[in-house]
Amino acid sequence: MHTGSLRSMRAVQVITTTGPDDIVVTDVPEPVPGPGEVLVEVHSVGIAFPDLLLSKGMYQLRPEPPFTLGVDFAGVVVAGEGFEPGQRVAGVGGYGGAAELVVGSVENVFPIPDSITFDEAVALPMNYLTALFALDERGGVQAGDTVLVHGAAGGVGTATIQVAKALGARTIAVASTEEKRAYALAAGADEAIPVEGFKDAARELTGGNGVDVVLDVVGGSLFTDSLRALARQGRVLVVGFASGEGIPEVKVNRLLLTNTDIRGVGWGEYAFSHPGYMRQQWAQLLPMIESGTVKPPVGKVYPIEEFGRALVDMDERATLGKSVVRIRD
Repeated sequence: MHTGSLRSMRAVQVITTTGPDDIVVTDVPEPVPGPGEVLVEVHSVGIAFPDLLLSKGMYQLRPEPPFTLGVDFAGVVVAGEGFEPGQRVAGVGGYGGAAELVVGSVENVFPIPDSITFDEAVALPMNYLTALFALDERGGVQAGDTVLVHGAAGGVGTATIQVAKALGARTIAVASTEEKRAYALAAGADEAIPVEGFKDAARELTGGNGVDVVLDVVGGSLFTDSLRALARQGRVLVVGFASGEGIPEVKVNRLLLTNTDIRGVGWGEYAFSHPGYMRQQWAQLLPMIESGTVKPPVGKVYPIEEFGRALVDMDERATLGKSVVRIRD
């Protein structure tokens, strides 16, 4: 394949930061890999919350438009250091993955086992490495701990359920509808409870003790009850604020009274600034994939032209598992 910059390819682009409805699929020059980079022919791209924020100009990364969306991608290596042409890989970057060809850093592109499809593979980098960072690095989860997971039917939620299980923990999924609770149970959760009254239900399920860890991607009005659901020395892991209700405030005396913690989980900030860390995480994840404990549940699959629609569906919390966009069949 020629990779001269005069050739063009299709890419999903933000021209104006006016939200997902204004995303376009357009022709852009093909990228050329430099030293320490891998050129990948992209088959599937994952839909991620940062894509939605980037499309609105609300993310901490603020690239100048026009720019290409796409955080997680999976496909086949065309050329690059340390990889064979034709090798199946998944990769992750800040943006830029939603194109027919993408250049990734050798740090952030990983070989995938044959047991995983491209659609499943795009759930792995951001969601599963975030879950692993949250539970293992930030949460100190041990075998026998109980982990409560908010937003349990979403991409990060289902990833957290499976990684927690692989670490030997018990999981309690919290989700708003019966359909979402069934989805979380199918992904591997031990129990699933409604959002309404989750604090009391979690206490009941733990014999009154409370849970060791709460993983919270939702934030908002649930936050105080998440703290109240903790056992002594329990910790709430703050991954995001998908509820859109604003950032909760906490009376810190509550932490002192119960010896509990609130811990921030900024996987990207940590992983992209520690060379070699993602590869180390990937090595930890592979046995979990090979054992079958980690098997990403794929939600809806969209064609490339419907990337914006996929973001709207996520914004409206109408998604289950990881939404995927097919760049090519």
